[in-house]
Amino acid sequence: MKRSVELNWVEDLVFEVDTDGQKMMIDANMEQSDKPRGFRPKALMMVSLAGCTAIDVIDILNKMRVPIEGLSISVDGKLRDELPKDYRSMHVTYVFRGKDLSREKLERAVELSKEKYCGVSATLVRAIELTYEIKIEEQPLSRP
Repeated sequence: MKRSVELNWVEDLVFEVDTDGQKMMIDANMEQSDKPRGFRPKALMMVSLAGCTAIDVIDILNKMRVPIEGLSISVDGKLRDELPKDYRSMHVTYVFRGKDLSREKLERAVELSKEKYCGVSATLVRAIELTYEIKIEEQPLSRP
């Protein structure tokens, strides 16, 4: 399977990206601009990791019939000080919300995502340290 994106220069350090008809902006001038127009490229790596694992985890939990009320994922990345200032590590924190959630099932869903399904984490783990953490916030179910 082949994937591709098309990037076009707009102005300064602003670019428009098209992938499968979906468009977004990349803007490297964010510190100098009072109106940033897009994402920074390195931040998009963390966005990709969070998005990829979120899709997997929700899909797996649905198949396991684990009713959750919410999921938030944060990714913190540590950059090297020297150029090219690449990532040396990323830490993923999953915050699950719901009533009487099984930690074992949540851990299994995260494990399957990182070990089997998430292509982003499979790519990144070859180059950097990836760590994971699970938190549970108890709250009553509001869905019927």
